[in-house]
Amino acid sequence: MNRRDLITSAGALGALFSLDFALAPTAYAQTVGKTPVRGGVLNVAVAPEPTQLTSANLTTMNVGMVSSKVLEGLVSYDLDLKPVPALAESWQVAPDGLALTFRLRPNVKWHDGKPFTSADVAWTLEEVWRKLHPFGRAAFANVEKVETPDKLTVVIRLSSPAPYILNYINTYGAQILPKHIYEGTDVLKNPANNAPIGTGPFVFKEWVRGSHVRLERNPDYWGRGPGGERQPYLDGLLIKFIPDSAARTVAIEAGEVDVALGSIVPLTNLNRFADKKKYTINLDDGRYLSTIFLLQFNVRRPQFQDKRVRQAFAHAIDKNALLKVVFLGYGKAATGPIPSSVVNYYSDDVRKYPYDPKRAEALLEEAGFRKGADGKRLKVTLDYDGSGGPIGSRSSEFLKQSLARVGVDLELRSGDTATYLRRIFTDQDYDLMTSSLHRLPDPTLGVQRLYWTKNIVKGAPWTNGSGYSNPVLDKVMEAAAAEPDETRRKALIKQWQQIVQEDVPLIELIEQTWVTVSTARLRKQALQGDGLFASYADAWLEK
Repeated sequence: MNRRDLITSAGALGALFSLDFALAPTAYAQTVGKTPVRGGVLNVAVAPEPTQLTSANLTTMNVGMVSSKVLEGLVSYDLDLKPVPALAESWQVAPDGLALTFRLRPNVKWHDGKPFTSADVAWTLEEVWRKLHPFGRAAFANVEKVETPDKLTVVIRLSSPAPYILNYINTYGAQILPKHIYEGTDVLKNPANNAPIGTGPFVFKEWVRGSHVRLERNPDYWGRGPGGERQPYLDGLLIKFIPDSAARTVAIEAGEVDVALGSIVPLTNLNRFADKKKYTINLDDGRYLSTIFLLQFNVRRPQFQDKRVRQAFAHAIDKNALLKVVFLGYGKAATGPIPSSVVNYYSDDVRKYPYDPKRAEALLEEAGFRKGADGKRLKVTLDYDGSGGPIGSRSSEFLKQSLARVGVDLELRSGDTATYLRRIFTDQDYDLMTSSLHRLPDPTLGVQRLYWTKNIVKGAPWTNGSGYSNPVLDKVMEAAAAEPDETRRKALIKQWQQIVQEDVPLIELIEQTWVTVSTARLRKQALQGDGLFASYADAWLEK
């Protein structure tokens, strides 16, 4: 799409935005009081095909969307991103914040018939989450030891409080593996990674590469419905890998797919699912990820060391127009580093940058970037992941057009994912970059990594790639990470947001909405903020 195409398409896309936004109800809303129907196989579309079928050491979304039906975590999360019981029935935080005690469900069995116990949790935490999981290294960094006083009790002893742990122990962040299958093996090469043995509602049966994964009902599953009936209700799941986005759309229309997870149906095709009697569009499943699309500065560059330049760029971008033109209204203009979906820690009391090209030009003038004879003030390069789909290219064209209005010549540069990551995080050879990054329910886990001086780690993807360092902010973030009192912790995180919005090493653009498209026959008893990783134990297909 060239710049002229982008401009002329804005009106049409705005009209489509109005339609799409109107047809986006919360999924499964009519399940209260309904009697679940037993039987049937749910056809699920996931793309691209996963590289493995366990998430205990890997946070790739498509892996989690499959593995969460077989393997489980201690909790899941409701729509307010508060933990609700899964394999843990209850939990308690010590008054001093130095111990977390979990009471596990009794009579839970692995799919091979072995009992699930506290030893499985302790072993997975110590040998997998802390050593092999990308976020787990930080999430469980304060763990001194794990005690198992009995088969159903796990006590995590901490060197200093780590309240954020409770926000990262679902099947995406802390999936539990069977100790008796993995102990003494190379975890990363264990065959069970591709033929998982879990405690979940569905049992792995086959993985036909390039085609599908087939799961069957676990008759011994621990879950019970509101009336005490045994879950799951479905006979099984057939998870299909359909690489072509147009083909995924057709498959839903033809009834070959019941649900498509993770925004794999193009936004431009969503109007084809406007009939609420036939289809449901769910905008809640991805709340847990709390993803923000951003523009990041390389503050090592001389032209970006003055915060007035960064503030000018923020004023030059019309976020609401970006939302309509590129994201078709599926999302929300971001106001800071923590998205509004993270209700416990989000603050609106921060410096904002309304669209104001005149203010942007004034700030650039103050910073010494005056217009030349050609009307340009400076030229910079924007990198985006060329493998990431149309959002990357179309948003880059939008930003190029926006910044041109204030005299900034933006040269666009794309590459495959490996090239993009090397430029940003290894070579540090870039001016600007765009990306979508998950913020998660707790800022210490998902946000601190982007601003913390200690996270300027050459070669490590999705860390502090901007090179931004603020010792005052470092102290605030570190204090928030160790503060057990929730009121004081919220105050620290508010201060953190205010500092970041003053310095703007990143411009938070759009709070992205993950879209799940399904047949209206699909019902579910409980809505989840981490619904992309739902087990579907409580799901059924109406006749």
